[in-house]
Amino acid sequence: MNGTNGVPPRLSGLRVALVNWRDPWHERAGGAEAYAWEIGRRLTEWGAELTFVTARGPGQAAAETVEGVRIVRGGGTFTVYARAAAWLWRHRREFDVVIDCQNGIPFFTPLLVPREVRVLCVVHHVHDAQFGVHFPGWLARLGRFLEGPAARRIYRRHLCVAVSPSTVAAMRRRLAWTGPITVVPNGGHPPQRARHERTERPSLVCVGRMVPHKRMELVVGLAETMRAEWPGLTVDLVGRGPELGRLTALVAERGLTHVVRLHGHVPEEEKERLVGRAWAHLSASQGEGWGLSVLEAAALGVPTVAFDVDGLRDAVRDGRTGWLAGQSAGEGMAEGTAEGRSLAKVTSEALTLLSDPARAAETARECRAWAARFTWDRSAAMFAELLPDPPRKGR
Repeated sequence: MNGTNGVPPRLSGLRVALVNWRDPWHERAGGAEAYAWEIGRRLTEWGAELTFVTARGPGQAAAETVEGVRIVRGGGTFTVYARAAAWLWRHRREFDVVIDCQNGIPFFTPLLVPREVRVLCVVHHVHDAQFGVHFPGWLARLGRFLEGPAARRIYRRHLCVAVSPSTVAAMRRRLAWTGPITVVPNGGHPPQRARHERTERPSLVCVGRMVPHKRMELVVGLAETMRAEWPGLTVDLVGRGPELGRLTALVAERGLTHVVRLHGHVPEEEKERLVGRAWAHLSASQGEGWGLSVLEAAALGVPTVAFDVDGLRDAVRDGRTGWLAGQSAGEGMAEGTAEGRSLAKVTSEALTLLSDPARAAETARECRAWAARFTWDRSAAMFAELLPDPPRKGR
């Protein structure tokens, strides 16, 4: 295949099942869903017959076709695993390839399809620390077993696709993964507008799902810490999720309603405006596969301040397209601090540097150049290189 050198791959007749926890229209969709969809729909454009098997959120149809991709939905947060397994077992002889996207726990599809069907396991990041954040102890232990020893054995002979070098390192170190791994990074879309007018006073923005492991409460604490040093500072939180109500109450409780603005889910154009006008983008996440919001901010010329954790240390070029603070609590350090470089301290240093118009312009150029290296077309072409050749005739 020639997709990586500008010639679209030819996948006509290749039958692909892509199994993912959610689809991009699910109310709790995130970067993993964007990755699965952007790769999947391009494989369809290049001739593959792709079925997207996923959970069914409130108000979603059980089956539909979008941009040529057949979508089959069933089950919820946990039951999707059984529903997807049952569906794939019934249709196991109808596919040449299965793309098994694990979100902490894979679908164990090698147990469901014939040996001649190629299975690719996609891993965004290692979830071992996050299980304890979301679930009680016994369930967290089960999650770590399924992600580690169980998955390591079932997928040991199947190629795994990781989205960043630090995900590969975490798989080898924390999961003792022994099977083959290759990297296919996230891509990105060019912004609708190349330039946005920066706010006159320092401003920060944080984009992400309002879920525990994103730790938006650290951003609220940062705003409280920094408002004396940076009068007029504003912080915009953009995203939806179960933590939104708690964060809204926290902002009110700390008297920060004039500093921190929670926008919830906003249209793409409004999200781009909020990010594009900010001095810097923030991430307090305890770990990512990559950090799609970091790339989106960079495309707008906006640097990111984040913790030096898996995924984010790949997405942020420290000192050039952003700045990395000390490791987070989830990485074995005191919460938000390491060697005195807290998230607030690093953010304050970044705002000082960005107060210089020349330095801000140079950083913006670096950010745009970095983001331009990652496109969904290129990532999908890299992924296509891993697929078997389509059947020449018949089934």
